[in-house]
Amino acid sequence: MAVPLAFFGLFFAYPVAAIVGRGLKTADGWQFGRIGEVITRPDIAGVLWFTTWQALASTALTLLIALPGAYVFARFEFPGKQVLRAVVTVPFVLPTVVVGTAFLALVGRGGLLDEVAGVRLDTTVWAILLAHVFFNYAVVVRTVGGLWAQLDPRQEEAARVLGASRFAAWRRVTLPALAPSVAAASLMVFLFTFSSFGVVLILGGPSYSTLEVEVYRQTAQLLDLPTAAVLTMVQFAAVGAVLGVHAWTVRKRETALRLVDPGRTTHRPRGLAQRALLGGVLLTVALLIVLPLGVLVERSFDTPGGYGPGFYQALQDAGAGGGTFLVPPLDAIGNSLRYALAATAIALVIGGLAAAALTRRGGRFVRGFDALLMLPLGVSAVTVGFGFLITLDEPPLDLRTSWILVPLAQALVGVPFVVRSMLPVLRAVDGRLREAAGVLGASPWRAWREVDLPLVRRALLIAAGFAFAVSLGEFGATVFIARPDQPTLPVAVARLLGRAGELNYGQAMALSTILMLVCAVSLLLLERLRPDKTAGEF
Repeated sequence: MAVPLAFFGLFFAYPVAAIVGRGLKTADGWQFGRIGEVITRPDIAGVLWFTTWQALASTALTLLIALPGAYVFARFEFPGKQVLRAVVTVPFVLPTVVVGTAFLALVGRGGLLDEVAGVRLDTTVWAILLAHVFFNYAVVVRTVGGLWAQLDPRQEEAARVLGASRFAAWRRVTLPALAPSVAAASLMVFLFTFSSFGVVLILGGPSYSTLEVEVYRQTAQLLDLPTAAVLTMVQFAAVGAVLGVHAWTVRKRETALRLVDPGRTTHRPRGLAQRALLGGVLLTVALLIVLPLGVLVERSFDTPGGYGPGFYQALQDAGAGGGTFLVPPLDAIGNSLRYALAATAIALVIGGLAAAALTRRGGRFVRGFDALLMLPLGVSAVTVGFGFLITLDEPPLDLRTSWILVPLAQALVGVPFVVRSMLPVLRAVDGRLREAAGVLGASPWRAWREVDLPLVRRALLIAAGFAFAVSLGEFGATVFIARPDQPTLPVAVARLLGRAGELNYGQAMALSTILMLVCAVSLLLLERLRPDKTAGEF
């Protein structure tokens, strides 16, 4: 546990604490009175209210739309199921900047909806809510559906035999069994939408702002560190509470049920009702997920001179963006791939050690350590990025001009996915195998290499894929620390969208399409590696 603790202490806790310290501490000491002053400001109170209610609304809407999909993927067998499972997961690993861009192409000015019906939804809350459903649909489908596929259907059938209606049997038998998994998925969706940044920044305009967006504005645009520090503390407290409840639901889910092989619960759709349900889910996926991605691709080829690769060709010219970049935007692809590979390597080392530690020990300290590993998913990445600039600026850790700064920030987001991917498999390894290896003279390192590693190799590859995909799309911290001559793909997309002109817009669509394709290929490879048996782990 020492190496992960040192890593998180130095590159997560230290930068966040430094931002809070600079905002609340003066020559006269700590000014905790600023907390009340900031929270009671009308503009900040409005931000807190919008952040909370849009997260609740996004969570409810996501559950309403995604739960039928979770049932279909859990209980039905149909052609193309594995490919479709990967397709619905693509939005989750897309950078939020690309998610915002895709919906901008669909519902924004000159978007498909504007052309067809003359309706625009950008700068409205509906665009934000739909984009959040688009992003989090897979969280519900895979978390709830993974458990649903392993619930024994004979329990519900027994209730039907005893006279219960189909709905009553589902409500009184299946729903209580699914409740911990639904709660876990709801909490994760709430966490991601509560800390939403890229989606709100692009689709919300000046009218809407979450805590994360407001921290960015107060830090980068207004240089108001006291306000940013207070907002960071509020978000930290809220995220800590959500993660605490999430950890409780996960432990309850792991111990409350006896599960069966998913292969015994799936079947071809039977009857008109089940076929209609399958058709409705497929239509939802087509409209909610495939359509925005398809429009994004279409807009990347829709040049002023007609359809063609003009926007992609312009990516090779540094001057095409009107001085937006010091290098051709196409260089962002190579930069992102190099950074993501380095971040993946770091995340595998830190996350692998953390997962191994969590399987060997128990108690409250270890549960707290597990929660600590999840904090970067919800704590302001903007705060972390800005904290890097003001803390890692002196020897022996003067890293502001070093390329490694970006992978370090990206690895913070990748580590939780490595831990969540490897932990269930490591816990399933029979400890007697390690003991037998030790009795035969193997050192702890050799026992891990020859016993654990062969058993967790597939989970390790899945962890690497998720870490690579999320590192590739990290934006909140990278926007502060990426050098102007070495932009990443999400940063390049945001800069292009921030400048007027059809060429800039088209290049943003082209770069977003490239990033989407890289993420989609990663997910398709992960789907081939995915174990056949899951227990509700995302």
